[in-house]
Amino acid sequence: MKDNTKYVGLDVSKEKIAVAIADADRDKEPRFLGMITNRPEAVRKLMKKLGEPEQLKVCYEAGPTGYGLYRLLISLGIECEVIAPSLTPQKPGDRVKTDRRDALRLASLYRANELTSIYVPTKEDEILRDLVRAREDAKEDLLRAKHRLNKFLMRWEIHRPKNIKKNWTYAYREWIDSLTFESSVSQSVFNEYRQQIVEIEQRMQRLEKEIQVQAEEGFHAPMIQALQVLRGISVLTATALVAEIGSFRRFKKAGQFMAYNGLVPSESSSGESRKQGKITKTGNRHVRWLLIESAWSYRYVPVVKGNLKKRQEGQPASITSISWKAQKRLHSKYRQLLERGKAPGKAVTAVARELAGFVWAIAQAVEIERDQARASLAK
Repeated sequence: MKDNTKYVGLDVSKEKIAVAIADADRDKEPRFLGMITNRPEAVRKLMKKLGEPEQLKVCYEAGPTGYGLYRLLISLGIECEVIAPSLTPQKPGDRVKTDRRDALRLASLYRANELTSIYVPTKEDEILRDLVRAREDAKEDLLRAKHRLNKFLMRWEIHRPKNIKKNWTYAYREWIDSLTFESSVSQSVFNEYRQQIVEIEQRMQRLEKEIQVQAEEGFHAPMIQALQVLRGISVLTATALVAEIGSFRRFKKAGQFMAYNGLVPSESSSGESRKQGKITKTGNRHVRWLLIESAWSYRYVPVVKGNLKKRQEGQPASITSISWKAQKRLHSKYRQLLERGKAPGKAVTAVARELAGFVWAIAQAVEIERDQARASLAK
């Protein structure tokens, strides 16, 4: 039976979409169809012109335009994949890049099954991710604002008193508030720098308040609360993990989740020779950083008290038992690696890799329970 599938490559920009199509017959070269406006009505018209929805397979590279096009095509009953740009094969020495060539290349590679698609977050995932990233942006802005003020003071050779050991402690802030300048211009500049810090801190407080609301009442609240039973993972870290990962069910094994975060060792093997090196650092860099920062908590002797004890209240014993197992295993691993002469940073990275496995285990338990609850409601 003749295969009538059409592989459509879209090179998407803010205003325009370059369209190319490749027939299932590989003897035929992909052809460029032209440009359309990046508007839903134009996309609908194009897809209707190309054929029936079941005949079409569409792909485009992930970028700043987001996933609206993907969701539109799925709603039309058309199969669509969003491609990872960094994993798209490139010809050595090919330095010519145009929208037309990119669309043709996508159509050809998609037909040859040589493209790697990414996980497309749901709308709920994107909403939470925007909130978390807005808070992270504010945190970066705050750091820059503090640096500007510190450099301003350095230019005027104003140094903190010796009895104040660190910047931005309560005592340091009181000292900052007491500063005055002879020049009214310098005083105005100083006031503006200081006020900018205050405004950004207030913005962070508003965003963190909303994150707390989402952690308690939002769509992902059960998952966020469950992950907080782990030592080193409080509400901000748990929310960021959930926002970045979306569905943990796409990782069938813990090892896949570790590899996704680039925490597994690189390898160079040939024949009977097998060499492992540094971690791959592929995948989601932000999740890897979150796990490594959390892993430092496992330097300390296992204990459940304080904020961790509060976070575990009301959680099932099956989940809190995973947390206790993680504390004992990861602390022991950290101590063993140090005794073997490993540097603390490398030891913590190894701990982070195993911490990812415990995060995956808790997430699987929560999602299975969620599926069972939905199934019982459907009956």
